[in-house]
Amino acid sequence: MAVYAIADLHLPARQKPMDIFGEHWKDHFQRISQDWLSRVRPEDLVLLPGDLSWAMKLEEAREDLQSIGALPGTKLLLRGNHDYWWSSIGRVRRALPEGTYALQNDSLLIGGRLYAGSRGWTLPGPELSEDDLRIYNRERMRLEMSLKHARRLDADVPITVMMHYPPLTEEAPGFSDILEAYGVSDCVYGHLHGPAIYGAVRGLRGGVRYHQVSCDGLDFKLYTLYGDSTQKNEGE
Repeated sequence: MAVYAIADLHLPARQKPMDIFGEHWKDHFQRISQDWLSRVRPEDLVLLPGDLSWAMKLEEAREDLQSIGALPGTKLLLRGNHDYWWSSIGRVRRALPEGTYALQNDSLLIGGRLYAGSRGWTLPGPELSEDDLRIYNRERMRLEMSLKHARRLDADVPITVMMHYPPLTEEAPGFSDILEAYGVSDCVYGHLHGPAIYGAVRGLRGGVRYHQVSCDGLDFKLYTLYGDSTQKNEGE
C-alpha cells in the first residue's frame, strides 16, 4: 500500500476561478486528478490535510466531496481554515462518499499505521491577538486528544499526523513538542502558498519528519509519503 498526500485542493463549489491567484492554477484540479488516476491504486491511501472546498455549507460541498470520492484509493480528510462547510463531524461523515473518511479529535488505524491530526492555527508571536492565542491553545488540546486516541488504539505502531497550518517554523516550535512527546514519525501539512512554501520546515526535526504538501508547491501532483519509492516528489 502506497500513501500519498496533497493539501489545499480549493475545489470550486462556488465556481471561484483559482487562476486569479496565478496562471499556474489554471485547471488545477484536472491536473491533480490526471496525476492521481495515473498512480493511485484502490488499495492506496491519500491524505488531504485541509482547504478542500470553497463551499460555505455542507450541501454546497457535496459535489466537491463526490469529485474527491470518485478518485481511486482511500481518502482521509482534515479540516482547513477555508472549509467553512465543515459542520458537526457526524453530519460531515454522513455526507462523505464510500472510501472517504474524516479526522476530528480522533484517529484511524489504516494499513498498520495510525493517522491522527488537527487543523492547527497561527503560531504564537509578537503580533498574535488574544483570540488567536486562545484558538492556538484549543488546537493544541485537540491535537493531543487525537494522539491520545491513537495510542489507545495501539501503543506501538507508527503515527502519522495531518495538520493544515504549519506545525512549526524556524523561529517558533509551535506544536512540535506534542508531536515529539507522542513519538510521531511524520507530519504532513499545507496552508502555505506562493513564496511562503519555500521557507517551510521540511525534513527531520526532533525525531519527526515534516512534509509540506500544498498542491501548488507540488506542481499539482501527489506527494509520495510511503511506498511507490520510484516516484519523484515534485517541489522538493
